[in-house]
Formats: sequence, C-alpha cells, structure tokens
Amino acid sequence: MTPKESIEVVDRLGDITALARSLSDENRLRILVYLADGKQSVSRIVEELQLSQPLVSHHLKELKRCLLVNVERNGPFIYYELADPRILHILKDLAAIGEELLANRKTL
Repeated sequence: MTPKESIEVVDRLGDITALARSLSDENRLRILVYLADGKQSVSRIVEELQLSQPLVSHHLKELKRCLLVNVERNGPFIYYELADPRILHILKDLAAIGEELLANRKTL
C-alpha cells in the first residue's frame, strides 16, 4: 500500500468501522445472504429466516443506514434488496480468510 493509499484508508476509518459493525451480527449476515436471491419483502424474510418481524425490521433499518440494502415501497409492502452484489464477495472473502486463520492457528 502506498503512503497515499494509507492516508485514504485512514480518512475512511469511520466509514469502515460502521460497515464492519453492521456486518458483525449473524442475523444481519443471514438477511444479506438471503437477499442475494433478489428483492424480498419483510414478511418473506421473517418467514424464510424464522426470525421475529420486529427483529428483522430492526436489522433491516441498520443495513439501510449503512447503505447495504436498497428499499422500495410498493403500496403497503416494502421490499429490500442488496445495494451492491459485491457485498456477497466481501462475505465470501471474510469466510475464506477466517477459515485460513483458524486452520493456521490449529497447526501452530
């Protein structure tokens, strides 16, 4: 990383921290993975993930605040979708890194 790139990262640490915090909850991660299949209503998310409606709404509000999901209102229904498909790539990369780190720790 060049010094300029380092400065840019440091300048964005607040944003990075907020994003990391929003990804630190297993239920939010489950919601994001479920949304990979496309736009979903709150009731569908509740049904598929077997979570309470207030809990799902709370997590969707946080994901929206961090710009990880887009929201669309259609009459009485609200639909959510991933704001960017690269979010799933981040999750896959984190899972792979985690597996490698855990495997390395076991061999030490």
